[in-house]
Amino acid sequence: MATFLYRLGRVSFGRRRYVVLLWAAVLAAIGFAAASAPAAPADSSSMPGTESQQAFDLIDKRFPGTDAEGANAQVVFVAPSGAKVTATDYRAAIERTVSELSGTAQVGSATDPFTSGGVSEDGSTAYTKVAYTVGSDELSDASTQGLRDAIDQAENTGLTVEARGTAVSGSVETGGVGEAAGVLVAALVLLITFGSLAAAGVPLLTAIVGVGVSIGGIMALSSALGLSSSTGSLASMLGLAVGIDYAVFVIARYREERAKGHDAKEAAGLAVGTAGSAVVFAGLTVIIALAGLLVAGVPTLTKMGLAAAGTVGVSVLVALTLVPAVLGFWPNAVLGRRERKGKKAPKESGRLGSAWARFVLRRPLPVLLLSVVGLGVLAVPALDLQLGMPGDESKATSTTERRAYDDLAKAFGPGFNGPLTVVVNAAKADDPKTAVSGISARLAGTDGVVSVSPAKFNEAGDTALLAVTPSTSPTSEETKDLVTTVRADRADITAGTSATFEVTGTTAANIDMAQKMSDALIPYLIVVVGLAVLLLTIVFRSILVPLKAALGFLLSVLASLGVVVAVFQWGWGTSLLGVDQTGPIMSMMPIFLVGIVFGLAMDYEVFLVSRIREAYIHGERPGQAVVTGFKGSSRVVVAAALIMASVFAGFITAGESMIKTIGFGLAIAVLFDAIVVRMAFVPAVLALLGKRAWWLPRWLGRVLPRVDVEGEALTARAAAPADGDADADGERVPAAI
Repeated sequence: MATFLYRLGRVSFGRRRYVVLLWAAVLAAIGFAAASAPAAPADSSSMPGTESQQAFDLIDKRFPGTDAEGANAQVVFVAPSGAKVTATDYRAAIERTVSELSGTAQVGSATDPFTSGGVSEDGSTAYTKVAYTVGSDELSDASTQGLRDAIDQAENTGLTVEARGTAVSGSVETGGVGEAAGVLVAALVLLITFGSLAAAGVPLLTAIVGVGVSIGGIMALSSALGLSSSTGSLASMLGLAVGIDYAVFVIARYREERAKGHDAKEAAGLAVGTAGSAVVFAGLTVIIALAGLLVAGVPTLTKMGLAAAGTVGVSVLVALTLVPAVLGFWPNAVLGRRERKGKKAPKESGRLGSAWARFVLRRPLPVLLLSVVGLGVLAVPALDLQLGMPGDESKATSTTERRAYDDLAKAFGPGFNGPLTVVVNAAKADDPKTAVSGISARLAGTDGVVSVSPAKFNEAGDTALLAVTPSTSPTSEETKDLVTTVRADRADITAGTSATFEVTGTTAANIDMAQKMSDALIPYLIVVVGLAVLLLTIVFRSILVPLKAALGFLLSVLASLGVVVAVFQWGWGTSLLGVDQTGPIMSMMPIFLVGIVFGLAMDYEVFLVSRIREAYIHGERPGQAVVTGFKGSSRVVVAAALIMASVFAGFITAGESMIKTIGFGLAIAVLFDAIVVRMAFVPAVLALLGKRAWWLPRWLGRVLPRVDVEGEALTARAAAPADGDADADGERVPAAI
């Protein structure tokens, strides 16, 4: 692989104009396709294998014509303090608003709160339900404008009017100023690390090209494959981070080869052949981990994982081709100031990394204990991890959705915002209505249930829908316990009726999603850790080094989950991060974090430990090999981690809670893994193990395939500067390779 990548790097450098034009053409074509494609659909809630999904499927079958995917809105009217919505003027204003909404384009119906039970007992609040005939992604501008106009007119009468639901307009911020700030911080880190504006700019430029191609592809395929806006947000987050990092590793190796005396083209080939080999391996591990998310069995998570995996694949291709091509246009600009002036690089380069390595080698046990205990303490809150799917209650109080949620909870009770839908299948009952009535009465008598709505039967009269209102909020543990209790007592509730029922609705579906993610997390973690051990055993031809890497990965993941729980669930430091409401952690967040952090951890493990192994197999003592490896790669690894953390942290400003939580979790996880695990835990373990770290049974060595990540095939070539290279645009490759 190293030889092939060496050739690819030289060809990309020599044929740089064609490579750049090719990427420009790809970007333009995908951009055109994205601009011409239909809008991305809303996030899908399909969860095969869960009771809530089975109930949804039964509703579709027994209630034909019901548009479960149609957009909806809840418009909430609150009278001024001391007044009631039933007062003549306010009632007239509300009825007029309902009438206007009923006549709005694409609206199927709008309920009258005064005849449908939509007025609170104290008369302070009323609401109307607006049902649209099309999905939220198909709403016309006239429809959304009609909703806004009706609300504005009602507010002119003195009422406070808020709205929530899928039809409520308002774009979700997915990064904004914070994302731009993250990129600026990344640029500053690059400038400090390389001491060159060009070296800082190339990774940013090539990463943006890679993200542009990836996001354009996602937008172009969004309608056909059902890829939502969240899919693109996560892909852009990961694409920016790994795109910058992969380019940094290639450029750093290019500068190193130039410092050894190689000409620009030869240095580009060697950089792609060595650092590029590690990029391919690291990118492959990320892709496998993300693609492996399909084991959870949740279509939305699978699509996010595959889209992000595709983005990483594009980033790898960009690092291997576009980066050396851009270097071909400015071969000296990315070098340090001394090298650009024709002087040799200072010999003390990397002294901080080697000094730190010597410090750890002198005190390996204290460093190891401190890193393990520190990460262990941070991981403690993860024991209280509660998964859920926060809704409007987690949005900022500046949004109308959050204010509508709060108004309804105050007037109708906390459980009003998350009713359970019970689907009663009475097809086998002798008297369906009597059976449904008995089930309804038993449900109403269950602890934690406030009320049960009148049954709504289908045309055949054999299936009914009941709306069960809990006494607690949708994301509370009490509501989760209620759903569990109702399902567990199904036999008692349906006794003597020959009927059965299933519990669904948004609240129940979110509970099922959380349970499914919780059940999948441990198996997925086992698969990922097992994969890490296998891949690293192949790469480093060692037993203990992969086990050490897997343990370090587990420590960084658990510590980051602990911090996420402390902030987003317990509420520590929420004001600093703009978190308006604490509650359960997004159901998909932990498993997604595990997949991404696994890949990123392998990035740092490969780039750092491969340099240590390279020094060891060339005759250096184990301790000295650690020092040499840190001298050559620690600064770049730390810089890459700071860059990646900065990009991820930029998404903390996102308006969407899932993006905010994942951005924070990934930023913390990257810092833990790169700074604590790779910079402290890894050298401490290697120091304590000594030569034993590189032990491999002979029989296993014969079985394992050999993967040349360090570029050993290029060692002879890299030992001395190339002579007699072809001209800048030539493609001649030395026979020695």
